Amino acid sequence: MTTIKTINWVAISCLLIVGSALGLIAGMITGGAATPSQLGDVGDVLRWGTPSSRSIANVAQAITIGSLIFAAFALGGKSKAFAKTLSLAAVSAAVWAIAGTAYLLATFLAVTGSEISIEESFTQQLFVFITDIELGQLIALNILAAIVLSIAALLVRRLFSVAVCAGIGLLSLVPVALGGHAAGSASHAMAVNSLGLHLVGISIWVGGLVAIVFAYKADPAIEIVKRFSSLALAGYGLVIVSGFASAQIRIGTIENLFVTGYGQVVILKTIAFILLGIIGALHRRKLITVLATAPKKFWQLVSVEFVIFGIAIGLGTALARTENPVSDFPTGQLTPAEILTGAKLPPEPTAWTWATTFSPDILWLVITASLAAFYLVGVWRLKQRGDSWSWSRTASWLGGVALLAYVTNGYFAAYEQYLFSAHMLAHMLLAMGVPVLLVPGAPITLLARAVAKRQDDSRGVREWILWAIHTKYAEFISHPLIAALMFASSLVVFYFTPLFGWSMTEHIGHQWMIVHFVITGYLFIQSLIGIDPGPSRFAYPQRLMLLIGTLAFHAFFGLAVMNSTTLLLPEWFGAMGRTWGQDPLLDQQTGGAIAWGLGELPTAAITLIVAIQWARADARDAKRLDRASDRGGNEDLAEYNRMLDALAKRKEDSRN
Repeated sequence: MTTIKTINWVAISCLLIVGSALGLIAGMITGGAATPSQLGDVGDVLRWGTPSSRSIANVAQAITIGSLIFAAFALGGKSKAFAKTLSLAAVSAAVWAIAGTAYLLATFLAVTGSEISIEESFTQQLFVFITDIELGQLIALNILAAIVLSIAALLVRRLFSVAVCAGIGLLSLVPVALGGHAAGSASHAMAVNSLGLHLVGISIWVGGLVAIVFAYKADPAIEIVKRFSSLALAGYGLVIVSGFASAQIRIGTIENLFVTGYGQVVILKTIAFILLGIIGALHRRKLITVLATAPKKFWQLVSVEFVIFGIAIGLGTALARTENPVSDFPTGQLTPAEILTGAKLPPEPTAWTWATTFSPDILWLVITASLAAFYLVGVWRLKQRGDSWSWSRTASWLGGVALLAYVTNGYFAAYEQYLFSAHMLAHMLLAMGVPVLLVPGAPITLLARAVAKRQDDSRGVREWILWAIHTKYAEFISHPLIAALMFASSLVVFYFTPLFGWSMTEHIGHQWMIVHFVITGYLFIQSLIGIDPGPSRFAYPQRLMLLIGTLAFHAFFGLAVMNSTTLLLPEWFGAMGRTWGQDPLLDQQTGGAIAWGLGELPTAAITLIVAIQWARADARDAKRLDRASDRGGNEDLAEYNRMLDALAKRKEDSRN
């Protein structure tokens, strides 16, 4: 039996490797990357060796990350498959580190035109490339993550530790995404986010497929395949959506899709992924019903997918070596705005601009669409089994998601880099407007009711989220006083430290800013009006006092900015070269007025909600006491009346 397993595994590994090689060769020939360059050709060895090492690293990285995610979300910590999957992650991470190192060296040789040497000067140049040059730094960070995971996967044996390793693996995709597009280009944010989502989807999909080969013989096949199918569906959706967004910004026009080598490779890669989706869906729909009686058919589920997966990954690697039809950099005489942001200065905003401007961010489009879809699916599940769910909660949640989508993809996404007032208004909406709508939706309560509890020791989304909100750390940061402190102090920490500049000039900083504002606002609002389970909340009068005190701090901050006579970020807002609108300092003062005055609207809404909850709580307490009194035969009321009679008699006696 062991020999049969080994043969099956070796055969599938060979299929994946052969598929990757075929995809790489076909992609480089079709896209033109295989043709020697007329200017500074690097030679046949580097021309083919660089993408080959990158392709191997990509496959190993996907297997590592996908197997860790698969272990964390599909396997029990005490199962045999769990240990086998971690061994797979350790081996693939080691391969990833070795192939990544080869890619780093090949990239250094190609960029510098150097030759491998044992001289000290070569080592010094390589060290400078890794430590001082952004491309070298990004590749080195990716390799460092591989080394860490290759060791950690051998040591960890708890689900939480595996989840941490999976998180490290996902973070390792950030350097790859950042290094895959020109940082100064107008489409940098969209390109980085789409590539990052693409890599996440592929890792979940192909890595989970390899991991399931190890898990299949050790655990019940049907349950494992079902869980993988859910992960694979999420991965497939990310791959398709992000692939479309990435191709759109790089190809530009429909004509370029057919007449350029880049577009033709995109067509081949698209065909491969469509085939993967169709074959995977058909196989799982058919095979899940017969696996119990015909387990050998399992190999039909994975063999064809491995071949096509290899081809798709090889095509993707070749695509990264192919010249884009659309230039990454602005051309001609650059304006100050183009130098700072990579994009031209937008037109002066009008009332119509607020409603019609669309600056898509694929990451937040995916996040908001997923938040809305999962919530509606949960409500639908409750309705299907006859349970009720408040329509007002649904409307509130969808309203918050819609507002989040607008802030991250509408007017503010297009103008917050150029106008401090637009940035401040976006901040207030993210920190107060969005959470005020999301919190009453009670998503954790819906999740706990709509998703079935697993019967083994594995953890799905339901188990992980319910575990997370009951950890000591979650209890600490969600305590009303701590949540209020983070909500208030983040204003000063953010705007009066280098964090503000980081969020404006760096893509990762901007994404961190959005997440930070939403989470701190959500925790604060949750401590005031939350329905979901959490730490003990203050009494209603104390909640109102906490609300007033915290938002008073917001008002003081707004007044300080409104009365400021110096720019917070002069090298950015002061150097943008705007020819319309208020001057930068006056615009900043307008932003301060927004921070001071806009807080009144959510404050009024929160106060109203707290008052309603307070009244309802009093009504419930009154009903509870009435029912208790009825059960006791109104003895408590009779005792109260006797006490009043005794007091009256005592008073009468004292008069006499």
